[in-house]
Amino acid sequence: MKWDVINVKSIAPLALQVQFADGTVGKVIFESSHLTGVFEALKNPVTFNQFHIDNVAVAWPGDIDLAPDAMYAQIKSHGEWVLR
Repeated sequence: MKWDVINVKSIAPLALQVQFADGTVGKVIFESSHLTGVFEALKNPVTFNQFHIDNVAVAWPGDIDLAPDAMYAQIKSHGEWVLR
């Protein structure tokens, strides 16, 4: 699908650049206020930097992942997805 993530890399602390199957590229930025609940583990830079692609989604250990369709929609519209 067009929102399948095919590449992800770190571009800054708590920020990633993602590329989708249709060639769309954009940023995902985590604000520290979003790092609660399931995302709290990502406060640790070592954990955050363990991101990878799992079944076309950006994921981390501990069953943490981002919905690729929601991420795609925000990046397609705004060039970035800021998680607040």
